[in-house]
Amino acid sequence: MASSSVSPSGTALREGFRPTVPRDGSSFPHLTHAYTQVAAVVRDRGLLRRAYGFYGGVGAVILAGFAGALAGFILLGHSWFQLLIAGALGILLTQTAFITHEAAHKQVLAGGPANDRLARILACGVVGVSLSWWNTKHNRHHANPNKMGKDPDIDMDTISFVEEDAVSATGLRALITRRQGWLFFPLLTLEGLNLHRLGLQHLLGRGEVKGRATELTLIAVRFLAFWVPVFWFLPIGMAFAFVGVQLAVFGVYMGASFAPNHKGMPVIARDAKLDFFSKQVRTSRNVAGGWWATSLMGGLNYQVEHHLFPSMPRPHLAKARLLVREQCRTLDVPYTETSLFRSYAIVVRYLNEVGLAARDPFECHVVSRFRRV
Repeated sequence: MASSSVSPSGTALREGFRPTVPRDGSSFPHLTHAYTQVAAVVRDRGLLRRAYGFYGGVGAVILAGFAGALAGFILLGHSWFQLLIAGALGILLTQTAFITHEAAHKQVLAGGPANDRLARILACGVVGVSLSWWNTKHNRHHANPNKMGKDPDIDMDTISFVEEDAVSATGLRALITRRQGWLFFPLLTLEGLNLHRLGLQHLLGRGEVKGRATELTLIAVRFLAFWVPVFWFLPIGMAFAFVGVQLAVFGVYMGASFAPNHKGMPVIARDAKLDFFSKQVRTSRNVAGGWWATSLMGGLNYQVEHHLFPSMPRPHLAKARLLVREQCRTLDVPYTETSLFRSYAIVVRYLNEVGLAARDPFECHVVSRFRRV
C-alpha cells in the first residue's frame, strides 16, 4: 500500500507530521477482534515456528565476517586502510545486534531461558551493550509505541520527538532542536557511544538489575578483547581513529535501521485508550524492498508485523505481512509502507517540524533568512 495514510474522516494525513491522538481515542475506532482474528490465521499457518536453519546460516555468515575482519586487521598492519576494517566491524556488530534483538524477543531458540542466555552473550559479550537495560526500555516501547509518557523511545533526549519537549528546550539543546531534522543523521555518529554509556549507567546504578555481575563481566571482557589489540598493535592516533570509525558506523547503522519504524507516525496522547491492533498498526511503518531490506535491516523493515507478533522469526514476517495487509484493508485501517529513502525524508521533515516549536515565536522569518545568508 502507499506510504500515505487516511484518517477515519477521510482526510489525507500529511506525511512527516501526524497529529496527536485525542484522549478519548476517538480518531481510532475500537477494533475488538481485529488482532485475535489475524493471530489465529498466523498460528494455523505455522508462522510462529522457529527457523533454526535461517538463524544458523545468518550466524555462520556473521562469524565468517568477524574472522575476515580479524585476518584483515592482522595483515594490514600500520595502514590507514585499517579504517575499512573498523567500518566492517561497525556493520558486523549491528548485524549481531539484530540477532540479539530477535533472541530477546524469543525468536531464535525454542525456550525462553535459552533465548535469554544467547541474547545476553551477544548483547554484552559481543556488542557491548547491557541486555537488561535494552529489555527494560524496549519492552516498554512495544507495550505502548509512540504513546506520550509511556514509550521511552520518544522521551526527551538530544532530539525532541514531540512538540511539548521541543518547547521546553533551552541552551545548546534548543539550538540543536531548531534544526534537529538536518542534524539527526550526523548526530547518529555518536549513538554507538551513547548506547554503551546508557548500558553502563544502568548497570552501575542503584536500582535492581537482573544479572548485573554477569553483564558487567561480559562487557569488561568484551572491551578488553577489542581495545587492547587495537591500541597494542596500532599507533595511538590510528587506534583512536579506528575506534571512532567503528563507533560511528555502528551508531549510524543502528539509528538508520530503527528510525524509520515509528518516527513521523501518530503520537498517542497520554490518556488515550486503544485496542492492541490499532495501537500497533497505526503507529508503525514498514519499509518496502523485500529480501534485501530484510537483510539490511534485520527484519525491522516489517515493523507492523513485528509489533503484532514480536516472537515471530524473521523469515516468516513477509508472509504475515500479506495477512495483516488484508485485515487492514477489510477493516479500513491505514497500513503504512514506504521506501527506505522516503522514510528517511519523512523522519527528517517530521523532526524539523517538531523543532519549529523550539524557535523564538517573535523571530521575524525574513530577518532569520537573511541572517543565515
